[in-house]
Amino acid sequence: MAKLTIKELDSLTEADKGKTLYEDGNIRGEVRVNKSGITVAFSYRYRFNNKTREIRLGVYPHISIREVRDNRKKAADLLSEGKDPALEKKLAKELNRQEQLKQQSKLDADENRVTVNKLFEQWERLDLINRKDKGSEIRRMFEKDVLPHIGKIAVEDVKKSHIINVIDTILSRGVNRMSKLVLSLMRQMFRFAQDRDIIENDPTSSIRKAKIGGKDTVRDRYLSEAEITELRTKLPDAKLLQTTECALWIMLSTCCRIGEICKAEWQHLDLNSKTWKIPAENSKNGKSHTIYLSAFAINQFEKLQVLKKSNKWIYPNTDNTDHVCEKSITKQIGDRQLSDERKPMSGRSKYCRTLKLADGKWTPHDLRRTGSTIMGNLGVRPDVIERCLNHIEQNRMKRTYQHQTLEPEKKEAWNLLGIKLELLTDITAKNKIAADEAATVK
Repeated sequence: MAKLTIKELDSLTEADKGKTLYEDGNIRGEVRVNKSGITVAFSYRYRFNNKTREIRLGVYPHISIREVRDNRKKAADLLSEGKDPALEKKLAKELNRQEQLKQQSKLDADENRVTVNKLFEQWERLDLINRKDKGSEIRRMFEKDVLPHIGKIAVEDVKKSHIINVIDTILSRGVNRMSKLVLSLMRQMFRFAQDRDIIENDPTSSIRKAKIGGKDTVRDRYLSEAEITELRTKLPDAKLLQTTECALWIMLSTCCRIGEICKAEWQHLDLNSKTWKIPAENSKNGKSHTIYLSAFAINQFEKLQVLKKSNKWIYPNTDNTDHVCEKSITKQIGDRQLSDERKPMSGRSKYCRTLKLADGKWTPHDLRRTGSTIMGNLGVRPDVIERCLNHIEQNRMKRTYQHQTLEPEKKEAWNLLGIKLELLTDITAKNKIAADEAATVK
């Protein structure tokens, strides 16, 4: 038997169908005719354990005759090592199949692993959607401080070190309270994952919030009477929007929250009956609240009516599609109280130190605290002040059995506050009182 040549193989015709070709080394080929044309299926016959066996070497012309011979040599080498080539080929095929199954299983497992990004989406869809703002503020915080750091990590791979890294990044900006809030929210999310068997252990569980950013401090800042007068004199130089000035005086004279004035609608305001009704969905505690407006507060709302830009929102956003962002007023006030060494941010107000007051930095929420403090100084009962603030009664027994509304008392409290603010903000009147006092002393 001689070696087969390419010329010999290529000269085969359909008439050669079924013909067997032979080559040295026990290589044999069966001529076949099918849809793909004329092919030769090569095999290698050998004896192992006193039995004749056969192993396929490949099909010409799908592989070359050289490859057929190489495959035969590999089989012969295995045979010389005392191994059955056919069995070895079968084992190799099975091992390859097992490896493929293993790789496919790994790919499927990786694909099914829940990343922090996916977990947040699920948490938002099933839990945060039930919150008042549908979770929009939490999404903003997570997109800024959490997801960029750990969003692509599988939830089960998140370690305590990952959480600490997120918190440390926030702390490096000097916003300690925000770091505690973000930790609390991450803990809620990972406990949500635990409840659904997505993870076994919560990576935040061993992190104590008290150890993050130092001890919590309760803010108790309020404006003194002198500072209220100081604010009145400084506002013209601050170049705030007139609507923002009105918002400040409304918060001070009604003790409302900043979110409540930002979300206020004209339909909730009745200047004839001198009331402003805050619906449950706009209040922090989810309870509706009626404010009896003093003449001082009504004056601010009348100014807003003149500046009216929306038929729905008292404070609309720029394109009148929704209410103004709750952080808008806070940013305007903060931008005007920068320390002497800080420069104003690009695109923000250049009047960066015009609203600094004698006792230090203040925020719009401090006006709510200021209003309630003035009420107390004017002799208003604490329980009435609490009702004016729309606080929930902390004593469970009272909360259960006492449901008096104290409407007349609240109306009187807001009226007293308004009168006091008229005096404190009327510069002409204060100058006259000071002059009269000076003349009396003389």
